[in-house]
Amino acid sequence: MRISRYWWMLIGATASGLLAAYVALVYVSKEPAPLEAATAPAQSIVVAARDLPAGSIIQREDVETVAWPGSAVPEGFSRQAGEVVGRGVIMEVKKNEPLLQSKLADKDAGGGLPITIPEGMRAVSVEVDKVIGVAGFVLPGTRVDVLATVMPGNNRTLTTTRIILQNIRALAADQKYQEDTEGKPQYVTVVTLLVTPQQAEAVTLASTEGKIQLALRNTLDLKDVDTRGLRITSLVSGAVGSSHQAKSSSRPARPVHPERVIESYEGGSRTLLKFGTGGGR
Repeated sequence: MRISRYWWMLIGATASGLLAAYVALVYVSKEPAPLEAATAPAQSIVVAARDLPAGSIIQREDVETVAWPGSAVPEGFSRQAGEVVGRGVIMEVKKNEPLLQSKLADKDAGGGLPITIPEGMRAVSVEVDKVIGVAGFVLPGTRVDVLATVMPGNNRTLTTTRIILQNIRALAADQKYQEDTEGKPQYVTVVTLLVTPQQAEAVTLASTEGKIQLALRNTLDLKDVDTRGLRITSLVSGAVGSSHQAKSSSRPARPVHPERVIESYEGGSRTLLKFGTGGGR
């Protein structure tokens, strides 16, 4: 009787194991059902086939249509080339970049510089030489500070240089041909700046009554600085601080003692002798 129970138990265990193995085999070998697509189908979108500078008119060969995967398409995109061909580019577009409505002018607006000027702003052009134009590094998209040097009346000691505009964007930098006072040909660089109407007045007045200079700045440096300007007398007296001193403005200023300057000539040579208030040389 005991042997019979043992065999029945062994047969039952064997059958259970075989059944479990069969179920596992069926589960593993069963071909999984295809997953539903988690993303939306690709959409047709118009991109630039080459770099497009601001002010240019888009031609058919300038664009191409590509498949943009997923649903995360940029806002304001175009589906067909006909939606963008013939329109002006307000902001520079790089190759393979989507042509968004925010970077394009209206169909009838045309191209050129006018369409790149935001509403309420003005474009002012100034003639500069290689020095004023920072040796050719003032290019479209760069930012500059505008310095003005003015001499009130005929008193040269009152000549002052001061930053009148800060963080101004350059729209264009072109060269034009003209003749100098002797009739010789020369090329003059014209830099066009994007300014407000009030800033346009300041640039025009400074270039008319004095001389302007452009100071190139880091495009990521958006902080304005507060300066009082510099007179020519400060250059003679040595009151111009170094860049290290300018950063350490929190330190107490050292007292400035008046000096006496004696000018003498010997054998055609000019000598300046400076004496402090204490009588030391």
